Amino acid sequence: MTRSQGEAPGARLSVERMCMLAGVSRAAYYRAWTHSDPLREETALRDVIQRLALANRHYGYRRIGALLGREGWCVNHKRVVRLMREDNLLCLTKPLFRPPTTDARHSWRVWPNLARHLMPMATNQLWVADITYVRLAEAFIYLAVVLDAFSRRVVGWAMADHLRASLALDALEMALASREVIAGGLVHHSDRGIQYACGDYIARLEAAGIQPSMSRAGCPYDNAMAESFMRTLKHEEVDASAYRDLAHARAAIGEFIETAYNRQRLHSALAYLSPMEFELFQPLGCCAAAQGFNATGLSVISCLTQGVQLKDDLRPPLQCRAKYRTSRLATCWAGCCRAHRDGRPGA
Repeated sequence: MTRSQGEAPGARLSVERMCMLAGVSRAAYYRAWTHSDPLREETALRDVIQRLALANRHYGYRRIGALLGREGWCVNHKRVVRLMREDNLLCLTKPLFRPPTTDARHSWRVWPNLARHLMPMATNQLWVADITYVRLAEAFIYLAVVLDAFSRRVVGWAMADHLRASLALDALEMALASREVIAGGLVHHSDRGIQYACGDYIARLEAAGIQPSMSRAGCPYDNAMAESFMRTLKHEEVDASAYRDLAHARAAIGEFIETAYNRQRLHSALAYLSPMEFELFQPLGCCAAAQGFNATGLSVISCLTQGVQLKDDLRPPLQCRAKYRTSRLATCWAGCCRAHRDGRPGA
């Protein structure tokens, strides 16, 4: 089909005009379209889903859907589930044996649970800590981590072939070296294990002005955030790897924590942002963290990483309250709304 005479080079023909010039009916045009274009679109979508699923082999349909949205695809979650099921994009299973890592049979003081009803509104208000095992070919090694509960970011970690208190202390020292802690403004929550209740660990917390907190007896839900990280680590890194020795495991798990988890992994509790992205939104207010992209389509993440100053009219609108229902973001939204209403800066 050629462009009619007198038509501007950049003009687009309507379907009706093209059908008239070609001498076919519109019904025939759409009948041919349904036999070709949808199939090409689904093939392209399958290719993108397979690429994302292979690059993020433990992502479910929700996170794959979020990644599709970042790449410009508007796809219903049920369609993503169907395509992933048809293409057999399944996750790996976990081994059943779990050696114990917590020994609460000791005479040290058990500190009250301060984190049970604490909702952090900024970084360095609540840290959670835990220890887990990592399987080698013929032995077990152990990993201690410290997470910032506001952003789920791992701020300290250490690995060793023992369960002495020095393992937990090494992770704590890394966290203290990477963060600026205000004395009296931070709660450190853990289980009742002897590594966290012993005198050396409590003395280091008190020297830094950190208030200890411990879970209730036999209640892992009190430290659910740290347990969730351990599950993610096992599901997405450890269970899919075969480590030769401690050095190999330390290098591989360190790469996963610092690069994949802290910088890239999307968290449903953080509005499908990574921990570092969520912390970058903190100076802009939590409405920006919940929205992720403003009304103009400009990525706030790219603006922050490129050092671009966001104007007030480009900041995310208040409509984000209907989309994100988590308790923290709902509370943050309420504060941002009050700031908008009162005209305070930083809303």
